[in-house]
Amino acid sequence: MFDADPVALLARELLRDRARDLVTETCAWAVGLSDQPHHARRGGRAVATGLTLGQRAAAALPLSGEEDAPLELGETRPGSFGDALGALQANGRLHADRFEQQVLVPFVLETCVLATERAALHEPQAWAELLDELGEDGSDPVAVVRAAEWEAPLRTEAEQLVLAALGPAPLVQVEAEGLPLSLVRAAEAELRAATGEAAQVEPRDDDELAGALFLAETALRDAALSVPVPPDEAPVLLDALLAEGLDPDEVLEVLPHLPVLADTADAVAERLRQD
Repeated sequence: MFDADPVALLARELLRDRARDLVTETCAWAVGLSDQPHHARRGGRAVATGLTLGQRAAAALPLSGEEDAPLELGETRPGSFGDALGALQANGRLHADRFEQQVLVPFVLETCVLATERAALHEPQAWAELLDELGEDGSDPVAVVRAAEWEAPLRTEAEQLVLAALGPAPLVQVEAEGLPLSLVRAAEAELRAATGEAAQVEPRDDDELAGALFLAETALRDAALSVPVPPDEAPVLLDALLAEGLDPDEVLEVLPHLPVLADTADAVAERLRQD
């Protein structure tokens, strides 16, 4: 019998094989963290201190507070990448939360999907038996991954890999490593915008973006959508965001900060253009 464990083990092997790619993606994501405003929790609220994360890191000052930093980060060195992950955003959440949704969630999902493809290729009969147990037909690999619940433990392992590789490193060093890929991604985004694949909006200030993101996260939670949101749920996502009071420009601006697949974001942008 071919149960979920062999596929989970294969996904773990793939994750280790892809560790270099995960670290590279993490470094690219980190670019710009130094420019983010530093916040401290006062009276239960995140309050800007007037400095950026980079300024505090340069002064060897801690970026995160003991009451906020998650246990999995452990003891962090002031000014390190791990310390930056435990720092507060304007909306009161941690940068670690944003990192999980924007990097770990899609990377782990992609790894799990690759594992299902290899399992189906090398063990077709056993794979068919597994699909039967899960009540899936295999046409939607993401649905198979979610039904088998392979993501959560693999996400924990992915986080551990990142922290082991980059956690103690100075934030500025991690950003420097990620700059080449970050520039490539920025160029790709500009090309997509130029060809009409994505709409461009004027950037909002931190408070405006934090407010829109809060509403968007509330809409996502209340709509009980899958995470990351797949393309077939893009219409429901857009309706939920608009119903929460976001205007089209705000929707486009918060999409990169939400746990949605790239194809989902494209589908939402396309619907907005059509409307």
